[in-house]
Amino acid sequence: MTKTRIRNLTRLPSPKPLRGGDANFMEQLLLHCATAIDSNDAALAHQILWVLNNTAPPDGDSTQRLTSAFLRALLSRAVSKTPTLSSTISFLPPADELHRFSVVELAAFVDLTPWHRFGFIAANAAILTAVEGYSTVHIVDLSLTHCMQIPTLIDAMASRLNKPPPLLKLTVVSSSDNFPPFINISYEELGSKLVNFATTRNITMEFTIIPSTYSDGFSSLLQQLRVYPSSFNEALVVNCHMMLRYIPDETLTSSSSSLRTVFLKQLRSLNPRIVTLIEEDVDLTSGNLVNRLRSAFNYFWIPFDTTDTFMSEQRRWYEAEISWKIESVVAKEGAERVERSETKRRWFERMREAEFGGVRVKEEAVADVKAMLEEHAVGWGMKKEDDDNSLVLTWKGHSVVFATVWVPI
Repeated sequence: MTKTRIRNLTRLPSPKPLRGGDANFMEQLLLHCATAIDSNDAALAHQILWVLNNTAPPDGDSTQRLTSAFLRALLSRAVSKTPTLSSTISFLPPADELHRFSVVELAAFVDLTPWHRFGFIAANAAILTAVEGYSTVHIVDLSLTHCMQIPTLIDAMASRLNKPPPLLKLTVVSSSDNFPPFINISYEELGSKLVNFATTRNITMEFTIIPSTYSDGFSSLLQQLRVYPSSFNEALVVNCHMMLRYIPDETLTSSSSSLRTVFLKQLRSLNPRIVTLIEEDVDLTSGNLVNRLRSAFNYFWIPFDTTDTFMSEQRRWYEAEISWKIESVVAKEGAERVERSETKRRWFERMREAEFGGVRVKEEAVADVKAMLEEHAVGWGMKKEDDDNSLVLTWKGHSVVFATVWVPI
């Protein structure tokens, strides 16, 4: 799309929202807008922002809502570079605020789609197999969902492991409230609820909170684990559920190494029984805004596409979280740009470089995932990648989230 065509669009009367949300048209406008902003072409950027605002209402179809989220992010970036564009803000209605969930609300929210449940099921099945026969199970839960995976795991441990069930030690980090979803109780309160729940299942549980942050590769967590007194016959499990992407990668350093590499190598030195790794399968690490925006647009259409059947409040909560991610990817730079997902292929390279080997996901887990997917919309599916022992959640055939299991080699 040429600058001439873009300028011609801006001479038209206020355009009507596009029927069906022409995704290719929207994407090209967004890419040209990003180029204009980063080349300090304020006039062209303002014109494209105006067109986008009039063709992508925030209450339109899924493509229009997606584009509206990118529009906000681009506007935020533009204003930081060219304050005179701040007048464009008046075009836009206020953005939905991120909701702070109760535990019950968050459990229901997580169940809306397989986005997180997929990883819960795959990881829990691997954990149960790995810890069988151990008297103590120590789980380090690096999860974005505030331990929502754990109650199901406790249930499974109570019913399927040896009697009496093992002592369960659960360790979490206190910095996970930096990213949505947010909860409205402290981790101390959350831990108390989990311990009480475990008691009802005849499982003794210890809950430990370690102050640690993603920004330094969870260094204090690793230090604590190195000096943590392990009991006889104890299995260390590290559950990484959509949190490792926040550890700074190579694009934030001047060296060829990164805190991700350091984290994984130090994790390997702890000799865990298993490591589960669940992440979104998209590359958002490019230092080039246009490349990053293109990758993000062609991934984040998926969650917007899945929400059309949600009730209005649920959809607002869900899409506000995705919009937060888009804001990070598009509007931020440097250490403020925390959303830095990598593809499955890149994570596999990292794990193998850190001397971990992949483990095949059990058929029982595959069956459980298939059963869970039947509870959701027909667009959801699963691929079993036998060549790398991974499971991949799909939406309409497109890869969404991958689940993998690793052991030290």
